[in-house]
Amino acid sequence: MPGDFEGKVVVVTGGSRGIGREIAADFARQGAQTVIISSSEANVADATKIIGAAGLSPLTITTDLRTLEGCETAFEAVKAAFNRCDVLVNSAGATRAGNFVELPDDDWIDGYALKFFACVRMCRLFWPMLKAVHGNVINISGVAAHSPGADFTIGGSVNAAMGNFSKGLSQQGKKDDVNVNVIHPGATETERFYQLIEMRSKASGKPVEQLKQEALMKDGIRRLATAQDISALALFLCSEKGRHIQGTAIAVDGGATVGYY
Repeated sequence: MPGDFEGKVVVVTGGSRGIGREIAADFARQGAQTVIISSSEANVADATKIIGAAGLSPLTITTDLRTLEGCETAFEAVKAAFNRCDVLVNSAGATRAGNFVELPDDDWIDGYALKFFACVRMCRLFWPMLKAVHGNVINISGVAAHSPGADFTIGGSVNAAMGNFSKGLSQQGKKDDVNVNVIHPGATETERFYQLIEMRSKASGKPVEQLKQEALMKDGIRRLATAQDISALALFLCSEKGRHIQGTAIAVDGGATVGYY
């Protein structure tokens, strides 16, 4: 049966793993033609099988979004294939965690290049296409944007920058009828979560399993989120039912954030 997004083109950066891959697969289940962008050919190959089993096989683009040239390569490939973009999901980015004094400049530059500047560039490149179809931008950030921690200074500051940028862009979105929203995932059981736990384990000397349990206890949550929890919100925000939600940042964290927002 046709889905809600049949005939739509959905571009997902970081679409080869974790949250990005699940979002792409769920859009495919709803009839969308997805485009996944990653720097890893091996991850793209695995994701293609999963997404293709859910719906239409994705267009895959292997490029480095840390650079303007990489972003332009992705845009030109989509333009050549479809000349259309209904939804842009910026999910790429894997900032390093660890002791602040031990994080070199290169880690900071890499974190901002892939998560923040790639998001800015992709939005700028795809904006005319999104404007033409009254589309949607979903930026996948993280709760560290408003709940910073000493061992996640790169990720927290990048997420905060992405949130501020997204709110500003939504003002242009009101004029151009393009919805721009942010999702802040909390602790989510993906490959990325365990990579961060490993980094924090090395920084603190604590075992991985202890840190996982501490994360649950500290936040007072019953379980870790799944990628499906995040994806469900992304699809809702891009549906007609979510059309009046503009310029928001929504946490999917099981109630872990205790502040009022």
